[in-house]
Parts: sequence; C-alpha cells; structure tokens
Amino acid sequence: MAVTVVGVRHHSPACARLVAETIAAQRPAYVLVEGPAEMNGRLDELLLDHELPVAVLTSYRDPQRRYVSWTPFCAYSPEWVALTAGRQVGAELRFIDLPAWHPAFTGRRNRYADAEHRYAEVTRRLCRTFGVDTVDALWDHLFEIPPTDDLAERLASYFDLLRYGSTAGPHDTEREEYMAQWIRAAVNHAGSRPVVVVTGGFHRPALVRLAAATAHSPGSADPAWPQVPGPPATAVGDSYLVPYSFRRLDAFDAEQSGMPSPDYYQRLWDHGPDSAADHVVASVVGRLRRQRQAVSTADLIAARASASGLARMRGHRHLARVDILDGLASALVTEALDGPLPWSQRGSRYAGTHPAVVEMVNVLTGDRVGRLHPSTPLPPLVHHAEAELERHGFDEPGDVRLVLTDRTDLDRSRVLHQLRVLRVPGFTRHTGPATGIDPVLDEQWSVRVDDNRLPGLIEAGGYGRTLDMAAAAVLAEQISTAHGDLRQLSAALFDAALCGDDGVSDDTLRQVTGVVGSATGVAPVGRLLAVALALWRHDHLLAPAGNATVGTVVAAAVRRVLWLAESVRGATATADPARIDALVAVRDALTHARSALGLDRDAALAVAARIAANTDAPPDLRGAAFGLTWSLGARVEPARAVRGAFVPASAGDWLAGLFALAREEVLAASGVLDLLDDLIVTTGEQEFLTALPALRQAFAYFPPREREIIARHVLARRGVSGSARELLRLPVAPAVVAAGRALDERIDALLRRSGLVTE
Repeated sequence: MAVTVVGVRHHSPACARLVAETIAAQRPAYVLVEGPAEMNGRLDELLLDHELPVAVLTSYRDPQRRYVSWTPFCAYSPEWVALTAGRQVGAELRFIDLPAWHPAFTGRRNRYADAEHRYAEVTRRLCRTFGVDTVDALWDHLFEIPPTDDLAERLASYFDLLRYGSTAGPHDTEREEYMAQWIRAAVNHAGSRPVVVVTGGFHRPALVRLAAATAHSPGSADPAWPQVPGPPATAVGDSYLVPYSFRRLDAFDAEQSGMPSPDYYQRLWDHGPDSAADHVVASVVGRLRRQRQAVSTADLIAARASASGLARMRGHRHLARVDILDGLASALVTEALDGPLPWSQRGSRYAGTHPAVVEMVNVLTGDRVGRLHPSTPLPPLVHHAEAELERHGFDEPGDVRLVLTDRTDLDRSRVLHQLRVLRVPGFTRHTGPATGIDPVLDEQWSVRVDDNRLPGLIEAGGYGRTLDMAAAAVLAEQISTAHGDLRQLSAALFDAALCGDDGVSDDTLRQVTGVVGSATGVAPVGRLLAVALALWRHDHLLAPAGNATVGTVVAAAVRRVLWLAESVRGATATADPARIDALVAVRDALTHARSALGLDRDAALAVAARIAANTDAPPDLRGAAFGLTWSLGARVEPARAVRGAFVPASAGDWLAGLFALAREEVLAASGVLDLLDDLIVTTGEQEFLTALPALRQAFAYFPPREREIIARHVLARRGVSGSARELLRLPVAPAVVAAGRALDERIDALLRRSGLVTE
C-alpha cells in the first residue's frame, strides 16, 4: 500500500494538473482532500453540475462568538480537481480536515486562503533570491510557467522549505493530527491499493511523516473513520453551498483570498499561457478604447514587445502574468502614479489607481459568478425570503416608495428592513425615519439584482428559518454585545421597531436603563431616548405601546440628558444637531409621557432655565433650553431672549436650538419674526457673511411650507408683491452668493488700502 501526499497551493492550475495526473496514474482506492469533514455526507450535492465558482459557506454562532467561513472551489482548484478526478477513477472521496466551526479556524474566513504570515520570512528571502516582488510572482516563476516534468519534486522542495523555515502553530498541529487519523483509517480500508492525499503545501511535510509512521507500524492503523466534531450544544452551526464569484476569489479585492487574477488563471487552465496572455492584452485594449482612452496600435505593439522582452530577461519560456502586466503598464501608463502597481504588492487596489491599471486588474479578475444546480438544498430562510419578496412585489428590480401610515406598505417596509438588518445585498433605503422623533412617514428604497443576494440569504439562514426570526436574532445579538455602547443600543432598538420586532426582553431593557445611568454624552443618551420614546408611544411604525420597562428607560434617559446638558461648556462652540436633538427628545417625552411615566416637568423647566441663562454653555444648547421652556408652556419673554442672544458670530447657533424646540411657537408669536428680520437687516455686511452659514442651518429646521410662510411675511413687510416660493428658489446657491459678496468685500478693501479708490 502506498500513500502519496500531494502538497498544493490553493487555486493553482499547476498543482491542479499534478493532482489530476497523480490520480489518473495511481487509480487510488481513496482520495483524501483537505476540506470540511462535515460535508462528507453531502459530496453528491457538492459534485452536482454547478457552474463554478461555488463555495461551502459555514455559519457558526454561540454565546461567545459568531463568524462565517468560506471554502471556495473553481475549476482549477486542486481540491476540486481531486474530487472530480477521484470520482472518475472510482475512488472513495473524503474531506479530512476539521469543521469550520472548530476553534482551530477562529479568525479564518477563507479555508483556502494563503496563510503567508506563517512563512513570510521564508518567502521574502526567496523573492530576494529570484528578484521578484511578491509571492505570487515567485509562484508563477517557479511553477506555473516553467516546464512541468519535475513539478512534483520542485513543489515538495518548496513546501519543505516553507515548513522547516517557519513555525507551525498549535492549530496547525491539531488539524494535522486530525487529518492523519483519516489517513490511517483509509490505509486500513484500502488494503493493497494506493491512497492519495491532497493538502495545502504547508501541511504536506507533517502528513508525509505521519503517513510514513503508519506504513512502518501497520498494527497502529485505526480501522474506524474519525468522528466529525459537531457544534457545541449551545451553538448553532451549519454548512451550505453558495454561488461564489471571481471578484471574491481575487486577492486584489477579497479578504484572505488565495491566488490573484482568477480569470487569467482560468484561461491558463483552459487554454495555456499563450492564449491567456493574448486575451489579457486584447481585453485591456478593448476596454480602454470603449472608455475613449487613447490606445494606439503602436501602444499595443510596444506592450507586446515589452512583455516579451521582460519574459526573456526573466527566463520565462512563455509570458507570465507579471510580464503581461508590466509590459502593458510600460506602454499605457505614461505619467507618475500615486502608489505602487497593485501586482507588486499584496492587498486591495488603492483609490486613484490609473484607469489603464484598473482595467488590467479587472480583466485578470473577471466577472464570472457561479450558479448552483437547481437540486442544491438551501436553508429554509432562502425559501421564506423568496416567497416574501414575491408576495410583496420585490421580486423584480425597481425603485419603491412606501407610505408607512398604510398597513400594507408598513408590512412591506418591515420585510425590507429585515433584509437590511441581515445585510442581504440588493436592498438599499435612501430616505425614511432615522429616529423616533423625526416626522418622516414615508420611505424610498431601491431593489436591485445582486449576485451576492443568495449567498447573503444562505449566510443569514444560520440565524433563523424566517426573515423575522433571523432579524430578531441578529438584533438580540447586537444588543447583547453592545457592552454599554449607547449608539449601538439605540440603533438596534430602533431597527427592532422598524422590523416589527416587539420581542426585546425586559431583561435587555433593564440592562439599557443601567447603561443610561452611567452614560457621559448628551447626544448618545438623547438618541436612545428618542428611540425608547418612539417604542413606548407606538405611533405608526412601532411595537405595542405602554411597555412599563420601556417607560423606565424613557424616564431614566430624560433625567440623564438634563443632568448632562447642564454640565456642557463651550461658549464659542458651534451648533451640534445631535445635542439639540437630545433636548427635542426630552420635550417630546415631557409632552407625551409626563403623566404616564411621572416625569417631573418643573424640574426639567428649572434645568432649562439655568442652561438658557448660562453664558458659558454652548449657544445652541442655550437656544434649545429656552425653546424647551417655551414649548412646554412656561411663561417666557421671547422678544427679549432673541434680542439678548443675537450676537452675529453665534446668533445662528442659538437660533438653531430655538427653532428645533419651538419653531411653531416662533411662527405663532407676535413680533418675533419682525424682530429677527430687523436684527438681520441691521447686521453689518461682514458680520452677516460670517453669520450666514449658521443662520441657514437654523432656518433649515423649518419645513418647506413654513419657510414659505416666513418668506411671504418678509415680502409683505417690504410691500413687495411676488412669489414667496420663488424667493426660496434662487438661481444661484446662497453659499455661492455669500462667497461672491465676501470676495467683493476683500477686493474693495485691497483697492482702498492701495489708494486706488476713495470712500
């Protein structure tokens, strides 16, 4: 009996050919492949007539950790070729590695990623020796392009050097010992027939040693196949096949990928290096010309000549990937770049890459997306989601407007929010309520076809069988892992409301109350207050009203916002909308929940009065505090307050707070608009230009209809007849007008200083 361990680099055509040749020559009894052992009972499913690339997606979740892992396959993946070639010769097939949910894979999202960090120093020395930039160029130089007559020996030497020049970690050892158990069992069952093992090259030396020990001690072979560890009892874990894409496979774009340029290597696998090189050059030139980039025949000739010269200089019998790329770059990139060429380093493309370079990388990446065979089993969530999308009219792409006061639209909105919370691609909300206090009762969405929708639904299937169950589980996880982060808590609670999830537990809400009591920021507590109040009130969006525990959160947040707001200092600070919104939430709580929750209106008014009179407080907070007292019905003198606060440098900030809290009172009060008009008109030119941005921000708190009322009032005061609406629609943006006026003022001042004009 012989055990042949073939070490491979994941997604290497050269290694895939070696695997195919080895299996065809030996016709083994067993082909053992480094891969997820939990899939052994589903190999028929994996080997259906899928359109590659596809991947095994494993989703895992327990009280301490949650992650997903991918095991991708394309046509030239050595592991895929091992499975298909093994089946062709009648071999028994087994995956022999630990399941993706095993702690040995913690932090590893792609089982077949290059784990370069383990042997980075070895590959750096080799790159220096052979005069190449990256391990990808080194690999092509040593294995993909040269003659393949001694490929097995050269690969074995390379992987021995990697292994013995670096240190294997405890997770490596654990995985190798587990894989060795499968080898021992296969040896026992194979009798005199050979066994072929296909594994990542880093593991090959250890598995060769372990296999040799088995051969020299036949009695030690364990006849039983190893047990496949399942998830812990408190965990949820499962694996499904999903479509994959060359974009995700590419090392230039995807996290923890293997070899780069999958479309190039697919063509290398299918047609050889010369055909792959011709396709790259023709495709890059064609793409650039379609984008109206100037690429002449002379450029094309120069690129081919440069690539051929580089290949000869580097000792390549055929053009390698880097020869093609460097040749194209030398002919098409004639100006300095902002950074290194992408193929000269590992990682994502940087922003601002030259158009020609972008197209080179895009051509080598390709746009191929896999497709599962129709018989492939899918998690229940996928079927539920597809049914819900069809039932609500989201099965076709398009733009969607939803009116949330309409019960049918509200149900449709909740489905879209559940998909959003589950991070399923293809569903984007552009407008809609962002807090529990904004008066927005409609939403704008776009539904788009996305190749990653099915993988996203399959991944989300680990959270539940239906959209509402899965979204509720995700939100519960976000709340439990917030660890005092009020922004995360607020976002999760509001998302629960938008999803129609009224299952947030009382224990969770009591935890939130405790966090509020120790919070140190006005804005985060205010945001949480707005969300909790909206939950408690049950307007058109949210879950049943009056929950006592939610009311406790509201009361605690009101007290905390007021306490924190009184301690804020910064007399010259600019307006902070989030800080202003916190007092808006306090006003709404006192207006709608004072009696039911026992909120202390008098104490709130006392705090607001102190803030409004405190000249060390930020102007927006002083204006908001005055607006709070006014909107709650306390006796105030608005004209006196406005006149006293109108300092051009900070008037807009103060008014922003006032308008946010008491805009209706401002419109209804006699003389306030007239006073503001007079104060603004009498402001000096330079002071007005300084104050203008903040003033515009302040008046933005009035909705369009109310701004039109103000404009009509201003026109009437001047005896001007005309359209108030047109006054609000200037042909030039106000900021441009202000900038022009400021420029005129600077020019006039310069002319006066130079004595070229007189007053």
